[in-house]
Amino acid sequence: MRLTRPMLAPTALAAVLALTGCGSGGDGGAAVPETATGSLEHLAAEAKCAPNMQTDADTIRQAICETGDERYVLATFSTDRGQREWINTAKDYGGFYLVGRKWVAVGHEDVVAGLRGRLGGTLEQGTVHGGGGHSDGDGGHAGGGGEHAGHSG
Repeated sequence: MRLTRPMLAPTALAAVLALTGCGSGGDGGAAVPETATGSLEHLAAEAKCAPNMQTDADTIRQAICETGDERYVLATFSTDRGQREWINTAKDYGGFYLVGRKWVAVGHEDVVAGLRGRLGGTLEQGTVHGGGGHSDGDGGHAGGGGEHAGHSG
């Protein structure tokens, strides 16, 4: 089975909507190991999860992982470009991403921060959308920088 770009967008949207929301403020301050590499099964073993395979195609392999109360999507890609295109599309829907070479984990902020302690990688955040649901700020659209400093470079 081969997934095309139009098929990847709904998959990304489903993953993000199913697994993300307001984060619980995980600090991610623990020592970060060297970024893991390997197959989806190898990464899942490093993360201590039994993957529930959702997509097994030439360009992307994607599984749901559950460990205790933690639930996240783990995906591997055949190319760096395919990975970046998937992440860029998914980030439009918000969420938190732990990114390694040709793999990504998507879930709540505290979950991906915890996974970083096992898999290494770089934390990325999707687009923050204002919506009036939070009364303590500017709706997430002011140009103050703040938590979006990780997007340089």
